Amino acid sequence: MYSVRLTDRISKSTNITVEEATIIVMDALAGIPMGRPAQSEEVAELVDFLAFPRADYLIGTEFVIDVGTIPDI
Repeated sequence: MYSVRLTDRISKSTNITVEEATIIVMDALAGIPMGRPAQSEEVAELVDFLAFPRADYLIGTEFVIDVGTIPDI
């Protein structure tokens, strides 16, 4: 996942913890309401739901699953 690699790289290059690097990234992005980027599994769950007949009525609908700031995929 990109955010793990990014925060890993920042922590190593600036000699801080991954948690501190994560805070820096979130602050730079003007914050994320959920406090973290979307996880791939969460996106997959939406896709899985949309593949079932229960979602048949959802035609032409756009789903934004980026937690308000940045998309995961």
